[in-house]
Amino acid sequence: MVATRWIEQGYNAVLVLHSVGLVSSTYYNHKARKLKQAITEPKSRKTRAGLPIPGYAYTYSGQKTPDERVKEFIMEEISGDGYPYGYKKLTACLQEDHKLNINHKKVYRLCKELDVLLPQRKIVPKHPRKLAKKTKVTGSNQLWQMDLKYGYIAGTDRFFFVISIIDVYDRCIVGYHIGLRALGLDALRTLKQAIMARGVLDTDELILRTDNGPQFTSNVFQDGCAALPVTHTRIPVNTPNMNAHIESFHSILESDCLRRHEFQSYAEAYKHVSEFMDYYNHRRRHGSLKKKAPFNFYLSSLNQEKKLEITVA
Repeated sequence: MVATRWIEQGYNAVLVLHSVGLVSSTYYNHKARKLKQAITEPKSRKTRAGLPIPGYAYTYSGQKTPDERVKEFIMEEISGDGYPYGYKKLTACLQEDHKLNINHKKVYRLCKELDVLLPQRKIVPKHPRKLAKKTKVTGSNQLWQMDLKYGYIAGTDRFFFVISIIDVYDRCIVGYHIGLRALGLDALRTLKQAIMARGVLDTDELILRTDNGPQFTSNVFQDGCAALPVTHTRIPVNTPNMNAHIESFHSILESDCLRRHEFQSYAEAYKHVSEFMDYYNHRRRHGSLKKKAPFNFYLSSLNQEKKLEITVA
């Protein structure tokens, strides 16, 4: 649009539009559309400057070797022993046998053009993930949730970790770990201690729900769960609401304990967190538990004929 070019050069917009006989609303609507298009246009459609493919490779002595000749070298290496090679090993062959100063990215591109790339391996997980499902909970020891929380030790400028397991029905923290590390082995040990403490060695109804943290996806933890009377399920990625009960407890731990202290040592942090765990289980009244503490509600529910029914997403 000529008017746009004149206005961008600094001429008065009213005079320019009047001189070309263009209504101002038309000009500004056109300008708004161009601006909206520039904002909403995908980045992939924008032209990007880049170096062209040179079409050759250098040897270590500085001589040029055309890509077609490099492709011949690749085919010779593949057919030489009759065994397939991946592009990274082919790169090593070209560098050593043909003295080419070439990297694996270029070799990958050339192999792709020749259609000689090896097929990708299909990795079958040792323990396929069981996705968490909507569950109705009518009693204790049916659904536990497990997660990791970290705190800060100001005196030593380092973090410590808390792994907690909560019973969704009675809200008890049935097991926890406090340490300067949080590995899959620590999570498994915490789970075993919780199972022993609750005496659920012979049940087949217990479900443990976690997120996809490295502690819970590790082989040592999943192997351990397979040997225990527990079904381990993991929530889909980016769905913390499916672990809402343990997330809520860690929020309480953060506000009522971790933020109220400035720990100077790991021993001090361990002491205060352990005391809070005891307070939460035995003395902190819970609104959804008929104003009872979790452990007291757990004891009363053991002899209660009519129990609550909780639906967990």
